[in-house]
Amino acid sequence: MTALDGEVVDHRFKALPPDAAGLTVGALAAQRRNLHTGGFTTPVLALSAESVEHNLALLRTYAEHHGLAFAPHGKTSMSPQLFARQLEHGAWGITAAVPHQARVYRAFGIRRIFLANELVDAAALRWLAGELDADPEFRFVCYVDSVRGVELMDTALRAAGASRPVDVVVELGAGEGARTGARTEAECAEVADAVAAAGTLRLVGVAGYEGEVPDATAERVRDWLRRLVALAAAFDRAGRFTPGEPIVVSAGGSAWFDAVAEVFAGIPELSAPVLKLLRSGAYVSHDDGHYRHLTPFNRVPEEGSLRPAFRLWAQVVSRPTADQAFLNAGKRDAAYDLDLPEAQLVRSGRDGSVRPATGITVSGLSDQHAWLRTGPDAELEVGDWVGLGLSHPCTVFDKWQLIPLVTEDGTVTDYVRTFF
Repeated sequence: MTALDGEVVDHRFKALPPDAAGLTVGALAAQRRNLHTGGFTTPVLALSAESVEHNLALLRTYAEHHGLAFAPHGKTSMSPQLFARQLEHGAWGITAAVPHQARVYRAFGIRRIFLANELVDAAALRWLAGELDADPEFRFVCYVDSVRGVELMDTALRAAGASRPVDVVVELGAGEGARTGARTEAECAEVADAVAAAGTLRLVGVAGYEGEVPDATAERVRDWLRRLVALAAAFDRAGRFTPGEPIVVSAGGSAWFDAVAEVFAGIPELSAPVLKLLRSGAYVSHDDGHYRHLTPFNRVPEEGSLRPAFRLWAQVVSRPTADQAFLNAGKRDAAYDLDLPEAQLVRSGRDGSVRPATGITVSGLSDQHAWLRTGPDAELEVGDWVGLGLSHPCTVFDKWQLIPLVTEDGTVTDYVRTFF
């Protein structure tokens, strides 16, 4: 984190004040500039300090209340600063999807990594073997879902001279037509047999992703989660898990973690303690679109609610007709894979006053322009700033390398670095 503070502000980072060039990130943060009057250029993405803190605390409380361990998916933000905050708020570790992400995590000292994928890349396995051998405190767990995958892992780890075995969990697929994972319990058993025959791997649990259940409903998701729990119990009865190790049972994206909590509460007593590992990641920033509609907190409002933390500020650069306007932000700046941005606020370019974005709708995005449709009640002119709510955090974070963390009064208190 100290190294991040020492990084020099320059042309690599969008929207930062031109007159800050040459300062370190830490020195710029110490100036506590205002997002709107401190020299930032548009478009500029802001992350609400208050909302991020609220969301971190809420998921910690939720996990503790339901007896869940928590390894939030780091691919959402790829931000070591946010990982540190998640760990401070009780996270067991951080989830990754690909080797590059795991390498970023290790570069910033993450001690526990859950890779929610089968790892069959020989070069990555060679790197992993070196990391495990060099650090006895490093804990790594990944999926296996095929006999061939197990064979590739074993071959690569033997070639690398690995001295520590790699912990694996058998992935149960979420059904026909779903994403990865062995489709049947019998196939899962075949994979487990292959792990037992490989001297470089240890079977420590079962896992999967309920978000891929085809035509998902609450009951279908629960049915699949019950299959996952039953698989864990069957493997335990058969003595398949590594003796003396906690048994990992893991699931949980950002749309169905209430179902995960409910079904995992019914995991029977097994021969070793169970690590009930939730992996939701989008909660840290939440959003104003996809997850606003899908969040389980809509179904359990008594347990709290997440707050959207993103706002993209862009400037009106053209107002060619009474029913049309254009902003200087587009696909390079805003996520658009699930929903278009939502116009929320207008900040006057004349006096800085802020008003709701009444009668203003984002109708499309070009590479560097947002197309606005404006109604008769819309107050908007060239030079105004428009605050946009965004959907799908995973494709918002990856467009910005350094994101201002902003308090409610507009003060920039820090900068969140990402590594995609």
